[in-house]
Amino acid sequence: MAVKKLPNDAEIDTTLVRQLADILKETELSEIEVERGELKIRVARELTVAAGPVTYAAAPAPAAAPAAAPAPAAPMPSDPATIVSRSGEEVKSPMVGTVYLQASPEAPPFVNIGDKVKKGQTLLIVEAMKTMNPIQAPRDGVVADVLVGDAQPVEFGEPLVLLEA
Repeated sequence: MAVKKLPNDAEIDTTLVRQLADILKETELSEIEVERGELKIRVARELTVAAGPVTYAAAPAPAAAPAAAPAPAAPMPSDPATIVSRSGEEVKSPMVGTVYLQASPEAPPFVNIGDKVKKGQTLLIVEAMKTMNPIQAPRDGVVADVLVGDAQPVEFGEPLVLLEA
């Protein structure tokens, strides 16, 4: 265990910090925090979004109109033959959160079905704990299907986008 002394006699386990940094890379999270007694370690990385800055602001709802319900999720096929016939690579959610298909409500979607994408290009965003996490294309390809709707909650490992070669 590699330990580094700080000026105030606190000790930091540098191996733990490196492990936390590795977890960030593996899960594509933007930050992680661990507490041990009075010691708190927060490891964060700066994320860049190719489509520009991501801003979300709650739109003021008209006083007399009821709040609109979120768009329904794309229906899942119930026919097993339909499910098996999907071909391509599923880009899955690395976390639990809410999906946003565009940078802001007025902006165009990051991708549409049929778009050619490059490795690292932002496909959509998963918001988790007030942090916007861009989900990037793992490789070059064509968007065969977008499997989620805007503002839809998603689970860890849930397929988001289907990419074809």
